[in-house]
Amino acid sequence: MAKSVIWITGASSGIGEATAKKFSQEGYRVIISARNEEELNRVKSECSNPADVQVLPLDLVEIDSFDGKVSQAIAFFGKVDIILHNGGISQRSLIKETGLEVDRKLMEVNFFGTVALTKAILPHFVVRKTGQFAVVSSLVGKFGSPFRSSYAASKHALHGFFDTLRAEHFQDNITVTMICPGFIRTNVSVNALTADGSALGKMDEAQAKGMSPEACASEIYAAIARKKEEVYIGGKETFAVHLKRFFPAIFSKIIKKAKVR
Repeated sequence: MAKSVIWITGASSGIGEATAKKFSQEGYRVIISARNEEELNRVKSECSNPADVQVLPLDLVEIDSFDGKVSQAIAFFGKVDIILHNGGISQRSLIKETGLEVDRKLMEVNFFGTVALTKAILPHFVVRKTGQFAVVSSLVGKFGSPFRSSYAASKHALHGFFDTLRAEHFQDNITVTMICPGFIRTNVSVNALTADGSALGKMDEAQAKGMSPEACASEIYAAIARKKEEVYIGGKETFAVHLKRFFPAIFSKIIKKAKVR
């Protein structure tokens, strides 16, 4: 898969940054996107092969720009083989305290932004009869968790959308890899939205003790390279997916008491 082209959103920090560096190290041509162009340029300079890394600033709420962004992305290397949807925002607030505008923002960025970018690049994959969507969901894309209501909802929605895309476009040789991280040591909780829409501004204890972004990136690389349909990444928290599936009543009792922030 050397010299394949991967486009990564949310690549200015955390999982996205670590994954960009991992794919560069493995010989891929990499396109990195996020809102912060300065940080993207820093990430590029720290990659193994900066000459094979292109910076493409992108804001997931600026949907009208996506057709142009896709054209730019394709023009860099003549194609895009894989898009890793990693951009998004998290949440730390109770349902009863959270304004509807915060719920809407979470859905707009995490779901509609990702869907819109997918629809913009899908024709390129269809014409080429090849392509891979890799989507960073979350373990809470598989179950609900306190303080993450609309974040969990947005991630659940991504599973429904991309499971359908997989079924509709398998004859076009288009694959989907759903990536569900647990506690990864990034600033996702620092930047998470609170009830009034402001950032939490601190790291969760569980997040601080979580897997490193570099270890997570290695598992993401392996899942994409093997074209796995779904992967759970993290520590013991990943067992919650199986507990929810096979022992839902027990899971329900545990999640009510879980220390999740």
